Amino acid sequence: MGEAGWWALALGIAGACIGSFVAALAVRWPAGRSVARGRSACDACGATVRARDLVPLLSALALRGRCRDCAAPIAAIHWQVELAGAAIGVAAGLVAASPAAVAGALFGWGLLALAVLDLTHWWLPDRLTLPLALAGLATGPAAPLGRAIGGALGYAGLALIAASYRRWRGREGLGGGDPKLLGAIGCWLGWAMLPAVLVIAGLVGLGVVAALRLRGRDVARDTALPFGALMAVAAYPAWIAMVGWGG
Repeated sequence: MGEAGWWALALGIAGACIGSFVAALAVRWPAGRSVARGRSACDACGATVRARDLVPLLSALALRGRCRDCAAPIAAIHWQVELAGAAIGVAAGLVAASPAAVAGALFGWGLLALAVLDLTHWWLPDRLTLPLALAGLATGPAAPLGRAIGGALGYAGLALIAASYRRWRGREGLGGGDPKLLGAIGCWLGWAMLPAVLVIAGLVGLGVVAALRLRGRDVARDTALPFGALMAVAAYPAWIAMVGWGG
């Protein structure tokens, strides 16, 4: 196995573990439950989950997604986010194959946490977005000045769009966390990549709408979509493209 393979393996394993934490975060934090304290338990029967059943991905596969004690289904969000975390780590390792891969993986895992919270609770907490922005200013692949401009332009531009929409339509069109997230993305990727991120996010959103319509769901012009999650989905491939082209 080459150097890139070892980086991908290590970060993939780390990503599955971090994905397990992110899934627990998404379930517990909005409910006011501690993520750091308290042992995991089955939501159906309350049985404490054994250590052997907490191995990311492998335990879900071995148990076929069910509680060992009562056979109740375990929420799919756990293995899905673990898989996403592993994929983010593998991609970073293959593209960068250097310590820069760790920074890129952290970027992806931060985006993953924010995307999951936005999808499940329409929430982009500042306690995640601000550290992501600061990490981007310190380690992002764009030039330092470009990162600083990207952070300011990303936040101000989307905040202006949100304010204009609110004045025009008399209601909110974007959540308060969306401009902050785009600012954090700008702190990583620089200002020049922001249009691409917004375009990709919009295209992903159109794909989601098309999929919903194919499934028979009614989608109106004012149907809300988690735009923060769409931007997160768009931003990580943009990082991969930047690092890949740079290499």
